[in-house]
Amino acid sequence: MARKNNPFKNPFKKHMKILFYFGHPAQYLFLRATIKNLIENEHDVIILIKTKDVLEELVKADGLAYKNVLRKERGHSKNAVLFSFLKRLFVLLPIILKNKPSLLVSTDATLSVIGRLFRIQRITIVEDDFDVIRNLAKIAYPNTQHIVCPEVCDVGKYDQKKIGYAGYMKLGYLHPKAFSPSREKLEKYEIKTPFVLIRMARLTAHHDFGVQGMSETLLNKIIDLARQHNCNVYISSEARVSKEYKPYSLQISPSDIHHILAHAELLISDSQSMSVEASMLGTPSIRFSSFAGKISVLEELQHKYQLTYGIDPSSSNKLLEKAEQLLSQDKSKISFEQRREAMLKDKIDVSAFMTWFIENYPNSADIMRTNPDYQYRFR
Repeated sequence: MARKNNPFKNPFKKHMKILFYFGHPAQYLFLRATIKNLIENEHDVIILIKTKDVLEELVKADGLAYKNVLRKERGHSKNAVLFSFLKRLFVLLPIILKNKPSLLVSTDATLSVIGRLFRIQRITIVEDDFDVIRNLAKIAYPNTQHIVCPEVCDVGKYDQKKIGYAGYMKLGYLHPKAFSPSREKLEKYEIKTPFVLIRMARLTAHHDFGVQGMSETLLNKIIDLARQHNCNVYISSEARVSKEYKPYSLQISPSDIHHILAHAELLISDSQSMSVEASMLGTPSIRFSSFAGKISVLEELQHKYQLTYGIDPSSSNKLLEKAEQLLSQDKSKISFEQRREAMLKDKIDVSAFMTWFIENYPNSADIMRTNPDYQYRFR
C-alpha cells in the first residue's frame, strides 16, 4: 500500500510493470530506494540478479522479492564473458516473454537486445565512459532507447540517447537523505579508531582485463606507513588474502561497509567503485589503478572537488607520498567534509530523480532532452 503524502506519487500515471536486472551490487544499491518508491506507488517490480560478490545478500537483506537467474559466477576470461552474455540471453528471454514488462532497466546489454527485438521500452544505466566499457557499450548502446548516466560521462557517438543527470550513481544510496553513518557499527565490530581502510578488488569485470592493482610489497609499505601515524589497518578484500594479512581482515556484514568507510581516516583502494563511495561520504581516498585518469566521474571528483586522488600502478612511490601527506594533515576529515558539502550543493537527489524518470518514461526523457534543468527540482 502506498504511504500517505508520498512525494513521488503520481495519480495520473498509468500502472507499469518494470523489470530490473542487476549484475553488480553497486547497480542494485543505486536503484534500491527508487525500487521501493515504485513499489509504494503500486507499480509491479520484477528484480532479476546474477551471483556477483554480495549482491544476493544485499537484496535478500532488504526483503525484496527477486530471482537469481545465474547462480554460478562466470569465469574471468574473454571467452567466459562472451559465453555469459549468450547464456543470459537464453535465460532472460523466456522470463521476459512470460512476464511481459512494460519497461526494462539495466546496465546489462542483454536487456537492451531483447527489448529491441520485442519492442519493449528499455533504459540502460551506466556510470562509466564509453572507452572504459567499450565491449558492453558496443552492444548495449545501439539497441537501447536511452542511456541514463551522470552528466560528466562520455557515451561516445550515442550522445543523442544520453540523459545526463547532475549526480552520481553512488548518490542513489549515499546521499544524506538516504544514508546516515553510525558510529555504533564501529563498536559492533570492535573497530579501533583511527584507522586506514584498504580495499582490494578482484578486477574481474569485462573492462578489467590487463588492469593492475596493489602488490603485497606495496601493501606491506602501506601498513607500515599507517602504523607510523598511529592508525589501525583494516583490509576489505573480494578475494582471499594471504595468511599474514588475516589479522587485518575486515569481517563485517556487507550492508555495514559504508558505515565503516564513512569513519575511516583514509581509503586506499584498487576499486574505482569504493573510491567514488568514499567521496560521497567525505572520506579521503587514493585509488591505485590503471584506470587512474581515465574515468570522468572520478576525474571530476578529483579535479573539481578534490575528494579523491588517482595514482597509476607504475608510480607506487607517489601513492605512499600522497598517503603520508593526507595522514599528516591535521583535521583532514573536516576539510574533506567541507569539500563533500560543496559537491552536494551542485548535485540532485538522484533517487528522487530516478523515481520520477522511470515512472514517467518515455515522456520524462523528452522533458530532459528539451529542458535538462527540470531535474533541479529534485534537490
